[in-house]
Amino acid sequence: MAIALNQNDVYQNIREIILTARCGIKKAVDFSMVQAYWQIGKQIMEAQGGENRAEYGAPLLKFLSERLTVESGVSFDETNLRKMRQFYSVFQIRDTLCPELSWSHYRRIMRIPSASEREFYIKECAACNWSVRQLERQINTLYHKRLLASTDKDIVRNEIQTLEPKEMRDYILKDPYLLEFLELKENKKHHEKEIEQALLDNLQEFLLELGKGFSFVGRQKRITLDGDHFYIDLVFYNYILRCFVVIDLKTGKLTPQDIGQLDFYVRYFDDKIRQEGDNPTIGLILCADKNESVAKYSVLNDNKNLFTSKYLTYLPTELELKTIIDEVKEITAESNKSEKP
Repeated sequence: MAIALNQNDVYQNIREIILTARCGIKKAVDFSMVQAYWQIGKQIMEAQGGENRAEYGAPLLKFLSERLTVESGVSFDETNLRKMRQFYSVFQIRDTLCPELSWSHYRRIMRIPSASEREFYIKECAACNWSVRQLERQINTLYHKRLLASTDKDIVRNEIQTLEPKEMRDYILKDPYLLEFLELKENKKHHEKEIEQALLDNLQEFLLELGKGFSFVGRQKRITLDGDHFYIDLVFYNYILRCFVVIDLKTGKLTPQDIGQLDFYVRYFDDKIRQEGDNPTIGLILCADKNESVAKYSVLNDNKNLFTSKYLTYLPTELELKTIIDEVKEITAESNKSEKP
């Protein structure tokens, strides 16, 4: 005779079925991606003439990147195609690829110079079901050496679950690599909170209506370095100043880490995105702290040749930006009050 379950038990059971199915789907797609990238790496290496002739094959990477990024996304830019070539170079026997590891796992493991250590981390990662963040932490804290030196290996193996807990399974299908591989659009809404959404809406509209050369490039613009994903709140190109303007919004108090992150975005754009003839990228950080609204401009290395006075002529003033922030905060606060019973 079946035992009747209460509503919450039924909900939890169904939720577990869904999450388990999603984990299975992600695992299958991850390994399909790994195998595809291995084959791509093999094709590139063979087309370039083998292991030691990569420098002669640079035009091929440029050609492939230009075609593939249009068709299949930024995962197939020159940097990632070079990673795929390296992937095949490091793991030339296809049967050694492990179904439990994703492309992001392999990207990190490839950076280990020792073949024996790479093999060790592949086996441990598969056996312990590490996330990419857990793998990164284990490598950075010399897990290989610590485990070999330990007399109680179980303690060393288990400490990672406390020091670097896994992400919630609810988010396993939001990996940008996986979504792009499946030609699915990335859901960027979860990166923005209510007040951030309102601020970005108003700021975007204000800059486009300012009439000083701003053209919209992207929102929650993703950049990826060594498997880590970063999101820039707003990106514009100013065709009068001939430069990119990257904008980062902080709803808390401004910190040195926030300024460092903006500097990283500016440097990335100058190194990877800026074209010949463009002026250096401008970074703008907005702070919407409860007690203070701050606008800070940042230009790479404080270069004196950037004609700062000309830049400021075409950029919104700090007062204008502060006014936008304060107005949006006030409207959002009033809206929240009216919605409360």
